[in-house]
Amino acid sequence: MPHRTFLKFMWPSLLVMFLLIALPIVSVFVQSLYVEHEQIVLETENCGPFGCKTTVAVDREATDKLREEEPLGRFNGMDTYTNRSHLAFQELGEAWDASSSMGDFVDRMMNLPFYKALVFTLAYTFIVTPLVIVLGLVVALCVNALPKLVKGPTIFLSLLPMIVTPLIGSLILFWMIDADGVIGATLQIWFNDDSLSLKASPTLTWITLFIYGIWSSVPFSFIVFYAGLQTVPTDTLEASMIDGASRWETIRFVVIPHMAPLVTFVALMQLMDNFRVFEPIVGFAAEAHATSLSWLIFNDLRGTDSQLFGSAASTSMLTILGVAILLMPVFIRTWRDFNRKSA
Repeated sequence: MPHRTFLKFMWPSLLVMFLLIALPIVSVFVQSLYVEHEQIVLETENCGPFGCKTTVAVDREATDKLREEEPLGRFNGMDTYTNRSHLAFQELGEAWDASSSMGDFVDRMMNLPFYKALVFTLAYTFIVTPLVIVLGLVVALCVNALPKLVKGPTIFLSLLPMIVTPLIGSLILFWMIDADGVIGATLQIWFNDDSLSLKASPTLTWITLFIYGIWSSVPFSFIVFYAGLQTVPTDTLEASMIDGASRWETIRFVVIPHMAPLVTFVALMQLMDNFRVFEPIVGFAAEAHATSLSWLIFNDLRGTDSQLFGSAASTSMLTILGVAILLMPVFIRTWRDFNRKSA
């Protein structure tokens, strides 16, 4: 296709990407360089028969005027990225010097909000994503082997988790694991421990969030893989059966290579979705034991009078950078496969 024709086809998409993706990212980066103005304080001295007393009050009029004149806030440069709420370079150095072992250093690092959120986000991403891919493929293979009579109802039931809004689904499971809920009460009876609670333990909270993430995401990978199974060449499958290949060998050497592009697609979608995990944490009210990078952004912005726009913008930029780093190996592999096929 001539370059001019190609540009005519592409310029609407490029324009939309520039307006809806590039410009907002630039705007967020600019906001991350600024912090909120400090309130202007007035000191007044009131004298009476028993002496003078100094009172301190916020000058609302002067503070509002300053915010109107400089709506972005006070320029802070890259200091927001390195403060205690984010990368915390100084605090990490102090923790390293004061730590007696690597475990002690990790414990100190987990007291820093950004690293606590980053560890959970990475753990959630690297545990949920591969399990979603594997379980989705297994479910797709099992459903594809069912008789036609029961295949339709099974597909419908398998897609039910996708129908439930993530926040509503997490709230439902939150009450199910409560001490008075179905799961919580059953576990207490099973282990004969009335004090057992999935909400009280950080480890059990993390495991519960992982299980919910897998449950809510497997239907997506299942339906993608199931659609892909319908495109597997029947001639190749029949040839492998004639050559004496077992079912496992057919799946390993015929089905999985054919599904490789779909595996890449699901991996990309799940990496992006899981790295911005947010709804389960809010639904489970798990902030005391598990926070994510998206939750930090939400926490900075949910204040009524003191929204930390600069802090939220900095966390957003670090989140975008994290997603780019996670997706880079997949993009490089896809690009190499494309060049290899083109050659």
